Amino acid sequence: MSVRATAPWRGRYPDAVLRPPHVSTDGVPASRLQLPPGPWTTVLDALCARFPAIDAATWRGRFARGRVLGADGQPLAEDAPYRCGAEITYFREVPDEPAVPFAETIVHADAHLVVACKPHFLPVAPTGAWVRETLLARLVRRLDNPALVPLHRIDRDTAGLVLFSADPASRGAYQALFRERRIRKRYLTVAPPLPALAFPHVHRSRLERGAPFFRMREVPGPANSETRIDVAVRGRDAWIYRLEPATGRKHQLRVHMAALGAPIRNDRCYPALSDPRADDPEHALQLFAHTLAFDDPLTGEPRAFAAPGGAGWGQVDAAMGAGVVE
Repeated sequence: MSVRATAPWRGRYPDAVLRPPHVSTDGVPASRLQLPPGPWTTVLDALCARFPAIDAATWRGRFARGRVLGADGQPLAEDAPYRCGAEITYFREVPDEPAVPFAETIVHADAHLVVACKPHFLPVAPTGAWVRETLLARLVRRLDNPALVPLHRIDRDTAGLVLFSADPASRGAYQALFRERRIRKRYLTVAPPLPALAFPHVHRSRLERGAPFFRMREVPGPANSETRIDVAVRGRDAWIYRLEPATGRKHQLRVHMAALGAPIRNDRCYPALSDPRADDPEHALQLFAHTLAFDDPLTGEPRAFAAPGGAGWGQVDAAMGAGVVE
């Protein structure tokens, strides 16, 4: 299921360049930075000031290995002169990056789109302690297509489908599906019963950043989030719900279910923040990005993708087997 033969980036770069300058040889996408105003003499000085947690020796090592690039995609020397407003790219590195011992599944791949099913605990793109152990980096390496870009994201704790653009030329058309809400996303989740609530139920609220910084909270004011909730299976101790978000706010589904009094099983953030603990596949968040459907903007044809079963879906399978399917 490789897209290597039709990868659109091939042929656009000199033979000496193995891949576009925004992706490293290990599949890690570059971070971009426009140099801010300041008194520095070199780019190295500016980077040390901008990222004080990274020492100068680490930055020098990145320069020496060609992991700091100019706007032309060429490696910068350690003494490259600082110029306010200049754009550079650099490749993040995380020493002793934790491994994520769960595999992704490629559901579909063509010249324009890649659809992958992400396991629990694997980030979609670089964040925090994860750079190489991300779905994006894995797919770039696996498909040998550094033009891949995720068209949307799901939480690290959530498993399921993620859609990637494989061709910069058609990327805008597929990005518009999300921006204009022309893509239908459905999630499955395991949570406590809500027998007093009439279904289907539409939950709307205003979500803003909470504390700590990675949590969200509902606040008074005009709604900026909306989720349609229905019941797929009524089990004895838990129900399986179908969640269809009309908006894509961070942690939206998790906050909405907790607000209704049915927090998603094994949620480490809602309704209360749990004590930090290692990732545990036996207690993974029971939230799954199950289906994606849309009319293809290039052909007009309807397309639909469903996540395969597998690791992490055991509680859903068990609930379906023990409950009443609606």
